[in-house]
Amino acid sequence: MRFTVLIPVYNRPDELRELLDSLAKQTRIPDEILVIEDGSVDKAEQVADSFRDRLPIRYFFKPNSGQGFTRNYGFQRATGDYFVIFDSDALVPPHYFEAVEKRLQTSWLDAYGGPDAAHPDFTPVQKAISYSMTSPFTTGGIRGSSKNLGGTYHPRSFNMGLSRQVYEKIGGYKISRMGEDIEFAIRIIENGFKTGLIPEAFIYHKRRTDFRQFYRQLRFFGRARINISRFFPAELKLVHTFPAVFTLGLASVPLLALISPVLFGLALGFLLLFSLAILIDGTRREKSLKVGLLSVIAAFVQLTGYGVGFLSEGWKKLREPKGHRETGEFMEYPS
Repeated sequence: MRFTVLIPVYNRPDELRELLDSLAKQTRIPDEILVIEDGSVDKAEQVADSFRDRLPIRYFFKPNSGQGFTRNYGFQRATGDYFVIFDSDALVPPHYFEAVEKRLQTSWLDAYGGPDAAHPDFTPVQKAISYSMTSPFTTGGIRGSSKNLGGTYHPRSFNMGLSRQVYEKIGGYKISRMGEDIEFAIRIIENGFKTGLIPEAFIYHKRRTDFRQFYRQLRFFGRARINISRFFPAELKLVHTFPAVFTLGLASVPLLALISPVLFGLALGFLLLFSLAILIDGTRREKSLKVGLLSVIAAFVQLTGYGVGFLSEGWKKLREPKGHRETGEFMEYPS
């Protein structure tokens, strides 16, 4: 089996250097690595060139079209049997491809995804953000736990693999941002392909380095969930409204102090218990009280960012013509 790795890059040469360095340390080196520069100003060509003696790299530069269509560009030029997609802000543990190959040889998957985790060298803020994105108290779910295996698994493009047969049957991404990976996964499943989580195929996902960037990223994710409903209305479920409800509830707390002291007290009690649960769990998982405290902040940033994006895009959808869709070209990468 030949693995082709696809890495879209947008103005992040330093991140690419760290990712390629981690790929060069694999116990099973991938057979082909395609670095696709998506119209960057701060180009990564020299970074890619510096690894040519260690990795089978091919570098491409193309006009900006967003991450989904940039992956399509890579699919069209890949020569492998199995395509593996990474975001540029990933670090890949040495065992990754060995674990994936072993799983595919013993129990085939047409498409897979893997969890993400916090690297020991991450800053406390990065660890807190990673915790928030994988915590059962927020919207972490399957991305952060190998135990949550119920239902049909939807791979996400920050750490995802698919066979050439999948691409040849369904094509690539139909939209370039605003939930492009969710839309892609839905079509994979609807066409009868087998998907699953490979718990051992985890990566270290750096995500954003401060809470302002993290808020912008999650606001974008909230908007993306609404955009997916433009393509697949049934995919918008009650659970997806939780961050929006949380955000509206948080915004209403000051009003409750004027309207009803009892309701105000109940709201504060809920927020205190919620924060305490995150503090305890985050401290336990990361073995750091500082990270636990920062995890509380990260959770509020995550939920409100997602909630604001969800509400703003939902309001926009209510006012737009029926059948309108956002394909999302020419946009800065959110992750």
